[in-house]
Amino acid sequence: MYFAPYRRTMLKEIQNEEDVFKLLAFSEMLGIPNPVSYYTLEMMPLMLEEFHEWHQRMGMEKSPLDGFRCC
Repeated sequence: MYFAPYRRTMLKEIQNEEDVFKLLAFSEMLGIPNPVSYYTLEMMPLMLEEFHEWHQRMGMEKSPLDGFRCC
């Protein structure tokens, strides 16, 4: 019941949290040191499906990863 009136706001917040998590997970590939890269490595295959939408939402026209092309 609480979620219904604020659906758009809640979905935007969920998307923002997911974007930050993806940035942390892909940070090692982007050249940013990631102390938890060992733990996020096993989640990469699950997140690659949404990678294209994520990097465009972050303002990157093309894939920032050298070894991975999605566009």
